[in-house]
Amino acid sequence: MIIDAVRNNAEWCQAMCAAHGHPGTFGPRAWTSTRRTPLYYPDAVTLTEDADVKDVLNGIDRTTPGASVKDSYARLDLAAEGFRLLFEASWIHRPAGLPGLPVTAGHSAVRTPEELAAWALAWSDGDADEAALFRPELLDDPATTVLVGRAADGTILGGAVLSASARVTGVSNVFTTGDTPQSFVWAGVLAAVPDDRPVVGYESGDDLTAALAAGFQEAGPLRVWLDA
Repeated sequence: MIIDAVRNNAEWCQAMCAAHGHPGTFGPRAWTSTRRTPLYYPDAVTLTEDADVKDVLNGIDRTTPGASVKDSYARLDLAAEGFRLLFEASWIHRPAGLPGLPVTAGHSAVRTPEELAAWALAWSDGDADEAALFRPELLDDPATTVLVGRAADGTILGGAVLSASARVTGVSNVFTTGDTPQSFVWAGVLAAVPDDRPVVGYESGDDLTAALAAGFQEAGPLRVWLDA
């Protein structure tokens, strides 16, 4: 299942880069972008366990500091190349067919640029520069669903991004506002994904704990490296 999670995540990175006008390239062992990617998104993602340093570094721009590599199988050592380990996380997987969680409020797909802008501001806790990451072009991608959960009065309580690929649905950018528990969003995510689709993603720390409580399993480690 980890290979499906890895590919799904790389496809989501491709969708985000495409929304910013510069999609990357899928090679046999890595996805790479020759232009610096949007905020928080890697410049390269390893796709296979046998991907090596050259597979990722030969396809990215290192003319200025800040390039990053998602080492999907936690197998690379990029320290000798001037990178430092930024963080570690775990791929997560929830098999198809498991029961969902109780849904306590309305969840729906974001449909308009105005709704997306409001969602992004809630996601970024009001930081307009970070919110600008989510461009309206994402709404034109048939594989991407921006999910929002609202209170009865319309207040945004949380959200996530769903990314459909060949065999799985990926979930990323899970967030809640105020005192809303993460279980609220995970319930909405599971309700939005068809029962016959496994759900994948990656998380760490308290976010990983919340995902495991929602029925996910850890599928393997990953690392993200940052070019200093």
